Amino acid sequence: MKKYVYQFEEGNYKDKKLLGGKGAGLCEMTKMGLPVPPGFIITTEACLDYNKENRLPSGLAEEIRQNIQAVEKKLGKNLGNENSPLLFSVRSGAAISMPGMMDTILNLGLNDKTVQGLAISSGNERFAYDSYRRFLQLFGNIALSVEDEKFDSVFNEIKAKYGVKLDTEMNAQALKEACESFKKVLREEQKEFPQDVYKQLGLAVIAVFKSWMGKRAVDYRREFNITPEIADGTAVNVCTMVFGNMGNDSLTGVAFTRDPGTGENVLFGEYLINSQGEDVVAGIRTPKPIAEMVKEVPVIYEQLEGVRKTLENHFREVQDFEFTVEKKKLWMLQTRNGKLNAAATVKTSKDLADEGLITREQALLRVNPEMVQQLLHKSVAPKFTGQPLTKGTAASPGVATGKVVFTADEAERRGKIGEIVILVREETKPEDVHGFFRARGILTSRGGKTSHAAVVARGMGKACVVGCEALTFESNGKVARVGETHILEGDIITVDGSTGNVYLGEVPTIDRGFSEELSTILSWADSIRTLGVRANADTPTDAIKAREFGAEGIGLCRTERMFNAAERLPIVRDMILADSQEERIEALKQLFPMQKNDFKEILKAMEGLPVTVRLLDPPLHEFLPSAEELSLEIDQLRGFKHLLDTMEQVPKSVKIKEDPILKKYVKLLRHMSTELAEIKDTKLWDKILEKEEIMLKKVRALAEVNPMLGHRGVRLGITYPEIYEMQIRALLEASAELIKEGKNIMPELMVPQVCTAQELIWVHDMLQSLKAEVEALYGAKVNLKFGSMIEVVRACTRAGRLAEIAEFFSFGTNDLTQATFSFSREDAESKFLPLYNQRKILLNNPFETLDIKGVGRLMDMSIFWGRKTRPDLKVGICGEHGGHPKSIEFCHYLTLNYVSCSVYRVPVARLAAAHAKLKEGKEDFLYKAQ
Repeated sequence: MKKYVYQFEEGNYKDKKLLGGKGAGLCEMTKMGLPVPPGFIITTEACLDYNKENRLPSGLAEEIRQNIQAVEKKLGKNLGNENSPLLFSVRSGAAISMPGMMDTILNLGLNDKTVQGLAISSGNERFAYDSYRRFLQLFGNIALSVEDEKFDSVFNEIKAKYGVKLDTEMNAQALKEACESFKKVLREEQKEFPQDVYKQLGLAVIAVFKSWMGKRAVDYRREFNITPEIADGTAVNVCTMVFGNMGNDSLTGVAFTRDPGTGENVLFGEYLINSQGEDVVAGIRTPKPIAEMVKEVPVIYEQLEGVRKTLENHFREVQDFEFTVEKKKLWMLQTRNGKLNAAATVKTSKDLADEGLITREQALLRVNPEMVQQLLHKSVAPKFTGQPLTKGTAASPGVATGKVVFTADEAERRGKIGEIVILVREETKPEDVHGFFRARGILTSRGGKTSHAAVVARGMGKACVVGCEALTFESNGKVARVGETHILEGDIITVDGSTGNVYLGEVPTIDRGFSEELSTILSWADSIRTLGVRANADTPTDAIKAREFGAEGIGLCRTERMFNAAERLPIVRDMILADSQEERIEALKQLFPMQKNDFKEILKAMEGLPVTVRLLDPPLHEFLPSAEELSLEIDQLRGFKHLLDTMEQVPKSVKIKEDPILKKYVKLLRHMSTELAEIKDTKLWDKILEKEEIMLKKVRALAEVNPMLGHRGVRLGITYPEIYEMQIRALLEASAELIKEGKNIMPELMVPQVCTAQELIWVHDMLQSLKAEVEALYGAKVNLKFGSMIEVVRACTRAGRLAEIAEFFSFGTNDLTQATFSFSREDAESKFLPLYNQRKILLNNPFETLDIKGVGRLMDMSIFWGRKTRPDLKVGICGEHGGHPKSIEFCHYLTLNYVSCSVYRVPVARLAAAHAKLKEGKEDFLYKAQ
């Protein structure tokens, strides 16, 4: 028969999935000899069986009775005894700490008779009825589902009647009255308060079991990805009550063995005299800092200092513990691993290792790689209590405050004159990148974590919130709204890219940076990991920051990002609009020195480290406005020209103020661009319109049914070879010039969207021809590695053949994931992926967490066949997955040489790569591409 109940002396601390974290901690403290009130644990299996059958499992009630008898024997008290009653607390406890998410009932065992016995046996009538009124409210709310407010309302009336403000000021008579009023509330709600103490316990156990599936617990598990494999069901901890509310020689408190906010090695916590644990947690009264105990109760403080050292030396981890002092006697009610913020986790990891309590390897595994990024950005000050205006998807961490602007041009204009701005858009496009450079943060109403805004913002280390659906825009594009709140250009807002919160006005922030402890932790990680870490960087500034963050090179330099710069985009558009190859070459000649200088500065910044330059990848239409935008603009230009023509025909003798039609024209003109209003030359107007119409025709000609699978990448380079020729020459000349200057550079050239070896051969032949030309021109040999992106499924199946030409592969897992699933990323994330995740059709979003069984298998195949052809084939990954810890773990398993991620993910990747090495061969390293 299944055993459902364990005494504290019986339980095994390591079996948290069965006993829950709280129960396991009570068992271990009991075995350590710490003062723990006797009690027992009802296992998580009982909870699962209850939730499955909707009734208590067979035999459980008898097991509970037997264990109550064992506790009664230890204490010489009995549950339900009318003279000296035994009382219990009934508390939840899952394998993973979920503070406040499930239910607790204190003082169970009180009824109309036992409360009198408690008053007599304790010699404290006030204490007895204070405990009873607490029990009535907790039990009524949790076990009988009566709203707390109904109890609070009558309780406040009684306090007013007796002229007191605080609970502690109420005398025994007032508390007796409260008990009677609470029972009346239950009767009015047609709820029966059980005088039978065993019935009380049965209902309390059921209430705790039910709280596992309560909304807040379910939401919490979803938010923190606590799956059934990690924690399934809650245990119930039935513990003898000890009382912190027996007078001024009693108290209750919560403490940490170190400061959870800073990591400082001091006893940290709060306490309340003459109170119970719920008072501290619920904030009914303002607790005192634990440091004040030195003066108020020095003996207890000294005991807690001893407990602190005992717990840390035993668990070798920062502990969060609860305690009660009853009549000057200290009791321990809980201990668990403390939840610390990122800074405290890093500091305590280093300190615990330095103190010899844990090894360096254990210190590294203590720090969740995702935490590291929190230390590199501003964050909202912990003490700030303001409410957000709205919330979207947290896409790029950090906090940014600035003036609202609605266009990239306006962001650039204001940014150039020193204004701090937040770019607010329905969605962003590649041509908005110049606005990104000047904006402090980005907010969009559309898009997901892998949308353009999110990807670019992460790459730049800028705070970004996307998919903020409550945010709507007026038709003129100059006003946004959230409900009834209007947001105008120039208004101050704050976006928190770590939480997704958006605030009106400025909020207080704190700076984050590379602390001494973080630098040490990352240096330990570097000494262990075997997987290299590079950065995706497109500018010299990014390259310098990447190197500062510990990147060992650039794994992806996207040349199209350089084309989007404000001063270059018109030239790029001229190149696209060219009617002949000659015209196109002329435009490319203007771009050449800019591209060459970009490469030179990036290579110089990364001297001694590899820089992988990807040739132009996106389709040309991405550099042009959309057909809809152009059509609207042409209509507006025509209308504006008509207005101006009309105004010129008005006789000078006519007074505008007196003519209603002319007044309307003037009003319209005022809403038009002032720059356009200054153009008086009719021929110039015609030229502007003609150019816009030509661009519209080109946009329509370039339009594709599915552009992400269309004319892009190497296909574009073969169609317009002069584009790739310009880029390759720029890279070669930049390299040659630096070599002549004595710089140690390591350039690499990568071809995107390859599906056949013939494409690689075509580009490689061009490279060899240009290389010979440039080397002869400069008298310098350029050592440049040639490689291929692997982002097309056919390329994975032909990897062995591609490796005959390519010296390295780099997986573009964003596009490879789209191709493997046949998902359009933007559509999938906005339409059905959340539902797939919710219904467990897919456990993760494959654009955030690498799909091991599908995409992973293709990667495995590519590496196998590629290295069979070329054993020294270098293999990396440069998609967004390159910065995701679980994906990095899989990349380590596949023996990739490096991962490449956005600059601000580099420290995350360094630590994640160390985790992967440390987990190698262990039970939790489960990845197999099968």
